[in-house]
Amino acid sequence: MPQPDISAIICTHNRDFYLGAAIDSLLQQDFPNFEIIVVDNGSSDRTKEVVAQRESDSRVKYIYEPTLGLSFARNTGFKQARSQILAYLDDDAIASPQWLRTLWNAYQQNEKLAIAGGKVTLIWPEGVQAPVWLSPGLAENLGAYDLGDQITLIREPGLTPRGLNYSIRRSFLEKVGGFDLNLGRVGKSLLSNEELHMTELALNQGWEVAYLPEAIAAHNVAPERLKRSWFLSRGWWQGISECYREQLTGRAGMGQLSNGGEKFLRGVYKSLKYVRDPALSFDNLVYAYGQIGYLSAAIRSLFLGSPSAGSASTSVREKHSGDRAEPG
Repeated sequence: MPQPDISAIICTHNRDFYLGAAIDSLLQQDFPNFEIIVVDNGSSDRTKEVVAQRESDSRVKYIYEPTLGLSFARNTGFKQARSQILAYLDDDAIASPQWLRTLWNAYQQNEKLAIAGGKVTLIWPEGVQAPVWLSPGLAENLGAYDLGDQITLIREPGLTPRGLNYSIRRSFLEKVGGFDLNLGRVGKSLLSNEELHMTELALNQGWEVAYLPEAIAAHNVAPERLKRSWFLSRGWWQGISECYREQLTGRAGMGQLSNGGEKFLRGVYKSLKYVRDPALSFDNLVYAYGQIGYLSAAIRSLFLGSPSAGSASTSVREKHSGDRAEPG
């Protein structure tokens, strides 16, 4: 193969049911020169077979990564990639035909662009509708992302593109040392914020981050993610991830306790205040529960002197030594 203009990377763990469609959506791109790297993060299902069925296409490459963690898998993918632009698609997502072309064009037109991603729509399981208790804000935890129909430069890390539809410039990723191994999914944990942290690094270093509405991907909503318990767990790990991100940027300290406590009380109050609105009430309950995770991580750091997410991810790796990452 000639040198590819862009590398599409899928990190996967036990998602053979969705994986084939994700790869096929890349094979159907309207862009002429790219490679596809599938990083198998220790799958025990038919993942390798699904990829092998498509390896007759020279653009497809299979890599096995045994080390636990989505960030490990992402770093493995970028080290194996041959292009300067890296495009990450989740194993349960479907890329629109113009996805790679839209991403590549953006980087060619802006040499300061470090990160870019696009709109994400949701694919509900057959016969399933969004629950009445699911607010638009919580739907974002399922991957939904829509900043409108205009190209937008991201100024706030909280608006960063979703990891399931995400691209990054190799030179920037190398400069910051790859994805932080203390953030990102590990086993069944829901550690996150690795993309948000990348955006913060990029903005602080003078790079730009963009939302590209035409770089569309659709994300399958797994049935198990339509349980309230999943959102509570997601909120807990979000709190831990946010605490660790603050530590990385020098904002750790006793102030985290008062900050987390205030947010917890606010969430509980609003959950009760809007009890007649199932979606708004549950949204605030998840927010409050996340602050418990945030406070637990802050206390651990203050009194035990260990990084919150780093400590959490290490314990998860030890607990799930036979398990692997669960992207997306």
